[in-house]
Amino acid sequence: MIQNIGGKELRAMFVSGANNLQNHKDLVDKLNVFPVPDGDTGTNMSLTISYAIKELSKVENDEITDIGKALSKGSLMGARGNSGVILSQIIRGIAKSIEGKTRLTTVDLAEAFKNGSDTAYKAVIKPIEGTILTVVRESAEFAVKQARREKDVLKFMGAVVKEANESLKRTPSLLKNLRDAGVVDSGGKGLVCIYEGMHALLKGNPVLNSNTAVSTSAPTVAAGAEISPEDIKFQYCTEFIVESSEDNADKVRDLMLGYGDSLAVVGDDGIIKVHVHSNNPGKVLQEALGFGQLLTIKVENMKMQHENVLLDAEKEEKIESEPEKKFGFIATSMGEGLANIFRDFGVDQVIEGGQTMNPSTEDFMKAIDHINAENIIVLPNNGNIIMAANQAKEISDKNIVVVPTKNVPQGFSALVNFNADSDIETNEETMLEAIKSVKSGQVTFAVRDTVLDDIEVKEGNIIGIAEGKLLDASDDVEETTVKLIEGLVDEDTAIITLFYGENVSEEQASDLGNILEAKYEDVDIELYYGGQPLYYYLISVE
Repeated sequence: MIQNIGGKELRAMFVSGANNLQNHKDLVDKLNVFPVPDGDTGTNMSLTISYAIKELSKVENDEITDIGKALSKGSLMGARGNSGVILSQIIRGIAKSIEGKTRLTTVDLAEAFKNGSDTAYKAVIKPIEGTILTVVRESAEFAVKQARREKDVLKFMGAVVKEANESLKRTPSLLKNLRDAGVVDSGGKGLVCIYEGMHALLKGNPVLNSNTAVSTSAPTVAAGAEISPEDIKFQYCTEFIVESSEDNADKVRDLMLGYGDSLAVVGDDGIIKVHVHSNNPGKVLQEALGFGQLLTIKVENMKMQHENVLLDAEKEEKIESEPEKKFGFIATSMGEGLANIFRDFGVDQVIEGGQTMNPSTEDFMKAIDHINAENIIVLPNNGNIIMAANQAKEISDKNIVVVPTKNVPQGFSALVNFNADSDIETNEETMLEAIKSVKSGQVTFAVRDTVLDDIEVKEGNIIGIAEGKLLDASDDVEETTVKLIEGLVDEDTAIITLFYGENVSEEQASDLGNILEAKYEDVDIELYYGGQPLYYYLISVE
């Protein structure tokens, strides 16, 4: 019987839980309602808790309070995506509850889980049931009751894990989107993985990190190093996992050789992991679909990362020497063309990130520190990034306003309506009103078969998504884009703006523009190069 645990056991429990999530992050990523190439909940949660474990490794003693503070700080700064931010709040609540304790009983653990749940709920403005919040709350409420009669930590934790799994199974009954897609909540699954890893440690079977995927982080280059961005021949670090019914690793390797360098292909039991540096990640991923279903995808712009590293020291010097200005801007963007447009609007810091890689709280903090302004306006431009931006706002001592833009078109609309002669309160109100008038859509490809919004989707189909709904699926980019726009245009539409991606040529975009001009004679059609990977078109209708 385990009557209580100390700091050493607590540390090992979190490490085991983090490893278990890491080992299952591909499965968690796969639990995405939309069949788009950006399922990243598992990746975000894994990166978040990995950052916490990294901070934990700096703690040389086994004091429970110090362990909790390290886990809280690490997860807070490393939080990525909504699921990662919520996880960081759960850990924060747990850490606060165990502060000052030398040993933890089942009652202490139950109170910690409950405080983690309460803290997470407070952090979410509009909590949605059927998500990770439901799983953490129901399992915590059960834990409180269980602790009254179960004093064995091992048995207690086993019961909590069982209840968390039962709660996870119930999530589709609470959310129609999950039910229609035939999946459970991905964030809830990630939390269950952590709890299961903790339980495994108590049973004497700590989970080890079995991940063999190649890291996609760009090499760290010291500021001032004599390396030019032009030396980076292939710009996008692309990593994905494809589920294949046959042993096609060699065929995939041969095919990928023609798309770039730094190639690594590992095949095992129908699962093929690929890492490649390429200038055409979209084409790489489409080729991969010919071998099976894509389970995970990650794309990073190494040239932009390299340039940011080289400029860091220079920026620090400029910040110190430049006088404070009234307004500064931070925007999240993915794609060289989109980033340049944001800079043309006067955005000071463009954070590379978006659908396939959500920036962390720390990424926002670094951008904030690089701006010397009385007021800093943050445009997340992705619904899954807003919480990390708000978390940075809470940490920073600067005056930060987060305008909750959920996509790039909303971000541009907010900037167009900004008035440098107005105060921050008026601008916030104006920008919030502006983003309400924008209807947006995206055209990408499906990574699995599904039926969503009464539309049957086949793996590899070109799909059009707008305002959270799947509007069309076909085999043609142009056809899907036109139908998507048809679903967005109404009698009040004045402007249709298309940002075309890195897999769309200027000629193809121009041809589509001509079709739209003929179709909507009284509407202005605007075309811009966005350069975003994975998404053929980002569309704004105003």
